[in-house]
Amino acid sequence: MNNNKKDNVFEKAKDKKFEFDESVATVFDDMLSRSIPFYDEVQKLIISFILENQKDGKKVLDLGSSTAKFLIDLHSRMNTKMHLKGLDNSEAMLKQAMAKCKAYDAEIELILADLITYNFDKQDFITSNYTLQFIRPIQRASLVKKIYNSLQSGGYFIFSEKVVFEEKKMDKIMIDIYYNFKKAQGYSTYEISNKREALENVLVPYTIEENIKLCSEAGFENVTTIFQWANFVTFVAQKK
Repeated sequence: MNNNKKDNVFEKAKDKKFEFDESVATVFDDMLSRSIPFYDEVQKLIISFILENQKDGKKVLDLGSSTAKFLIDLHSRMNTKMHLKGLDNSEAMLKQAMAKCKAYDAEIELILADLITYNFDKQDFITSNYTLQFIRPIQRASLVKKIYNSLQSGGYFIFSEKVVFEEKKMDKIMIDIYYNFKKAQGYSTYEISNKREALENVLVPYTIEENIKLCSEAGFENVTTIFQWANFVTFVAQKK
């Protein structure tokens, strides 16, 4: 099933802030692959990490599961029976996800939910692929604490985030490198500018240190990075 329609959402200026509506959901897989450096490789890395620790009956919860691409890919590589669940607050995304799960005959539980108010059940793995950055900073610490409390002892929180750098010159260099990456993927300067404006105050990135501190203060003892490309980083935090 090839659902990869080309992302041209920002070819025209938007009169509203970025949201995960129908126009975004239908091109989201293409948007991810072309907007996030090494996106597919990082997903494979996270899946490999989970598979190294897989066992019958283990539970995986994906926060902000969007079109369920990550969970479907994980499902296709499992050789034990784990329970996979995805949460997303966008009906348009869940519509795409359910259609894909049906096409791939993937047994995945998908729920329309607000991550802040939804009560997580106990999990062995909780994943978050570029989701925390869309959570309001005032709510982010309590969400990470809820993630910690929802993990079994020995469980893992694996998350990827766009980050900023404290040092302004370094931050600008990383942003310029990233915009050049997007241009190489076929996005015009106009599209990049439009999306940047739409995401302002919607996507609020933290530094690497702030993300690690967020996890440590929630109770995680081991927090490390397992991938970085410029201002895109993947973290693993373990609950002892």
